[in-house]
Amino acid sequence: MFNKVLIANRGAIACRIIRTLKALGVGSVAVYSEADAASRHVREADEAYCIGPALAAESYLRQDKILEVAKLSGAQAIHPGYGFLSENAGFSEACEAAGIAFIGPAPDQMRAFGLKHTARELAERCQVPLLPGSGLLGDVAHAQDEAARIGYPVMLKSTAGGGGIGMRLVWNDGELADAFASVQRLAANNFKDAGLFLEKYVEQARHIEVQVFGDGRGGVIALGERDCSVQRRNQKVIEETPAPGLSDAQRSELHATAVRLAQAVNYRSAGTVEFVYDAKEGRFYFLEVNTRLQVEHGVTEQVSGVDLVAWMVQLAAGDLLPLPQLQPRLQGASIQVRLYAEDPGKNFQPSTGVLTEVVFPVDARVDTWVERGAEVPAYYDPMLAKIIVTADDRAAALAKLQAALDATRIAGIETNLDYLRQIIRDQVFVQGRQVTRFLNGFVYRPHTVEVVEPGVQTTVQDWPARLGYWDVGVPPSGPMDAYALRVANALVGNASDAAGLECTMAGPLLRFNSDTVIALAGAPVKATLDGEPLRMWRSYAVKAGASLDIGRIEEAGCRVYLAVAGGLDVPLYLGSRSTFTLGQFGGHAGRTLRPGDVLHLHPDAQGTPGREAAPEATPAFSRHWDIGVLYGPHGAPDFFLDEDVTTFFATDWEVHYNSSRTGVRLIGPKPKWARTDGGEAGLHPSNIHDNAYAIGAIDFTGDMPVILGP
Repeated sequence: MFNKVLIANRGAIACRIIRTLKALGVGSVAVYSEADAASRHVREADEAYCIGPALAAESYLRQDKILEVAKLSGAQAIHPGYGFLSENAGFSEACEAAGIAFIGPAPDQMRAFGLKHTARELAERCQVPLLPGSGLLGDVAHAQDEAARIGYPVMLKSTAGGGGIGMRLVWNDGELADAFASVQRLAANNFKDAGLFLEKYVEQARHIEVQVFGDGRGGVIALGERDCSVQRRNQKVIEETPAPGLSDAQRSELHATAVRLAQAVNYRSAGTVEFVYDAKEGRFYFLEVNTRLQVEHGVTEQVSGVDLVAWMVQLAAGDLLPLPQLQPRLQGASIQVRLYAEDPGKNFQPSTGVLTEVVFPVDARVDTWVERGAEVPAYYDPMLAKIIVTADDRAAALAKLQAALDATRIAGIETNLDYLRQIIRDQVFVQGRQVTRFLNGFVYRPHTVEVVEPGVQTTVQDWPARLGYWDVGVPPSGPMDAYALRVANALVGNASDAAGLECTMAGPLLRFNSDTVIALAGAPVKATLDGEPLRMWRSYAVKAGASLDIGRIEEAGCRVYLAVAGGLDVPLYLGSRSTFTLGQFGGHAGRTLRPGDVLHLHPDAQGTPGREAAPEATPAFSRHWDIGVLYGPHGAPDFFLDEDVTTFFATDWEVHYNSSRTGVRLIGPKPKWARTDGGEAGLHPSNIHDNAYAIGAIDFTGDMPVILGP
């Protein structure tokens, strides 16, 4: 067995491989980019080395740097994971030339299956069923001739493509002509190979793949099949095993066909033979072979009891038992969802930033690299985690998955979590009738509010806020006008502690993506819902797609509060959902709102529109406030002159523009002071030693009084 293995990857798969290496008693070496310096795989590995800047081309794809680290660390083998260099035959050869074992297939096997047109030729020789297709295409005219022979619709594909990149569905000659150059350019840019071919398109297609493992000497076994038909833009979203709706005879034929194809090249290590299954005709056709560990390998491990990564390492080290002795008995059903940092409400735009809450289910397998406080960079695949459940049968596994996703919480950035929750409750998926076009017609219904414009200073606050942490320097935060927020909550039917928005001076422009009920309370403000004016201290029904514009406070007062039915769904931190901006925690991402932010609503909340606060419950706001003040110990004659104190209490002070909830600065006459300096405490007479700050106290910062706030 190896003493030390380098993982040429990052994220969830790097953590997954490290876990197996620890179980085998093998040392792990991680590599990382500058953007991943604080990533989990760096911390979990026995050794870690930086290999370059954030861009993958300057780090994770730099073969020379990875091999340099392998030699420096004394690693005897390299596991490439999936993606990056995992199917790069040249890298495999470079490893072997350097005397380092490559944990994966042999270079010639990667080349045999790496180009789709050569893989089709090999499959044809092995009598594997093939969809009607073409060889490499010379130009548009050649492509149109081949399409006429095959029959539309056809898929125009890059021979070197993968991950859903470099393919286009076309229905006629015109679409084929339009697509040819763009797909060719995409293929050349992404895969350094502009070769294209055509394949007949199956309208009721399922994507079914077989997990194989070979010993490199002709021995190959199958470890069941997986259904990967739930795809978005040809990228897998949900995978499961066994594939629903197949007969035992169909499964046996699929497995035998995959084994026969892998045996033809004496396949070594883990691989996947992928098929298109025509759900209408009940027939399957060869698609491609992935010569690496798949993202979805975990579901196979769950029903087989096999650690595929361990098998790969043991085989590369020459320690794996003969495959016939290892053939497992498959039991139960397993389903995996891919949790991505992307916003399904904005055409799956990638999300980046710091995760302020990460909660995963305790009764599911979770392969992940994220935790609270992790920063999701913009440079790599946005997958955060794979959540995998296993049960005796599919129905039980599906129920378990629904509970697992309901128990999962991710905050700070947008993810596809709610999208996944809705997919697995759709009757098409529940009944196992999914095909690859399933998500094309799936309607996602977000329960969110989009921040179009954030206003001057808008934060999430709740009442009674974060109590009991002053001794560790954490203020309560919460609404400055707790009464207004509580009344707004009551008007929509919420509990008084529901989280709402506090808008200072000028409010936000919000777009609602689901029906809800809202109420505004606090300082008088001009607000409109789809252009129609709203009254303060009253609840209103809001329809999905509506825009709420909370304008500028032009009369008295400073803050207005927005309550929504059920309250805003933000993390509970230290007992509260209130935002503490200086501490950068609580509320939404620990800060004021920004354009493009997405706030989540509780999908099952039922509000009550049409309620209005009684006139006697509606406070009057004035530009002039009389505040009761107690004269404290730091007055005249030690610090101030008697005339300073008299002037202070007699003055109408103006609130300074540079005020916040932690301190309200006051504009007015400067004190003359009873002393010239602060002695040992400082040069200014306001400086004193060892005096604790108290909420509501008047603190002099230089010559300016400040009312200290929470």
